Amino acid sequence: MRITGAVLEQSGRPRPFADSRPITVCELELGDPGPTEVLVAIEAAGLCHSDLSVVDGNRPRPLPMLLGHEAAGTVVAVGERVWDVRPGRRVVMSFLPRCENCDACDRDGQLPCAEGTRTNTAGELLHHPGHLSRGGEAVRHHLGVSGFATHAVVDRASVVPVGSDVPAEVAALFGCAVLTGGGAVLNVANPRPQDSVMVVGLGGVGMAAVLTARAIGVERIIAVDRLPGKLALARALGATETCTSDQVGAERVRARYVIECAGHPAAFETAYAATAPGGMTITVGLPAPHATVTLSPLGITAEARTVVGSYLGSAVPARDIPRYERMWREGRLPVEQLISARIPLDHINEAMDELADGNAVRQIIAFGDAL
Repeated sequence: MRITGAVLEQSGRPRPFADSRPITVCELELGDPGPTEVLVAIEAAGLCHSDLSVVDGNRPRPLPMLLGHEAAGTVVAVGERVWDVRPGRRVVMSFLPRCENCDACDRDGQLPCAEGTRTNTAGELLHHPGHLSRGGEAVRHHLGVSGFATHAVVDRASVVPVGSDVPAEVAALFGCAVLTGGGAVLNVANPRPQDSVMVVGLGGVGMAAVLTARAIGVERIIAVDRLPGKLALARALGATETCTSDQVGAERVRARYVIECAGHPAAFETAYAATAPGGMTITVGLPAPHATVTLSPLGITAEARTVVGSYLGSAVPARDIPRYERMWREGRLPVEQLISARIPLDHINEAMDELADGNAVRQIIAFGDAL
């Protein structure tokens, strides 16, 4: 079938992207779903730093590639071996497919699936090399989703059903921002109400961590960012304190659990320095591959600290997304408050500039005519 999508032509073009135009919105050919796959009409997709990192070259991927990994939509058709999801069902797209056969899949979310990681890196689907083409040339899939398009074919392992009462833009945010930020709180920190939680970096993931900490009753939530507007929003979402990274150091602000969500070495260093003795530094950000930090191991030993990496919030999407859905339905997790703008697909290059400048929390592309 013919679809319209946002294809990254070349990584590392100069900014502003609004001028260099690394992404082309164009027509593509999408093949039929295979036996274990589903065809989804995309209703909403969120822009995340994991998309930007492919555009700016920090995450090299095979090109051309149809971007987008945080999305939701309605199932249109299913393969012959898909029995538990039927056409008409709303689904969240998850960029962490699990084969359920490797050692990593037995680690309760601690590690990403080895086969899912391999196919994601190659721009393929979990059980298929790809269904996208343009003018006879193959176009690669982004993280098993390619959600910046009117339709997508994905593996059944890449979707999680949700109720029809969950708006598509809320469902989309469950797939990355909430899984990652919320998972760092619930799956890794698992704080008690009397514990303190600090979040460094207030994009969609960081704000979702703030929301989740509030939802489970954490009494002291400290939000850290360089932009005053984001600090104000964090307070509105439930942070009890806000400060810049400079203030964290100067005022010796400390917390038991510190979650780094910016994907930058300076943010990690801020988070580590702000971790109290006996506490845990949790990093979910994805910095450039060459980025490094300098730490003193004495502090880890003498102060009994823990440093933990958490990919996608150490999530098992099929287990965790229903949990966030319940919290949203109960009014404890107002995910819609993370949406900073709604944009048309053809503004994708300009939206990447907004993301790179740090101005956006979550920009949402709406596909109202996709069905």
